[in-house]
Amino acid sequence: MHNLGRMDAARSLRLVSTLWTLGREDARLVCALYRSTSGLELRVETATAVVLREACDLQPRLLTRMRVLRESLERRGWREISPAP
Repeated sequence: MHNLGRMDAARSLRLVSTLWTLGREDARLVCALYRSTSGLELRVETATAVVLREACDLQPRLLTRMRVLRESLERRGWREISPAP
C-alpha cells in the first residue's frame, strides 16, 4: 500500500504507475508516479513515510535518476518484490 498521508488528501493524489518495488527484511520501498491537480509527482515511499518527493514532467533525466537509485539500493541488498495487491 502506498503512503497517502493526511497532508496529501487536499491535493487529491492519484497513482499513475508504480515504477519499482524493492524489499529487504521487513522493509519495502516503492517508487511511484502520482498525478495531482498541480501535475505529476514522483515518490519513493514506505508504508508509513515519504522518503523522496519530487515534482516532475517525466524528463528522461529524472527517470534515469530513479533507475540509478534502484541499482544503488540493489547493490546494498534490496531486492525486487511483487507489489502489494
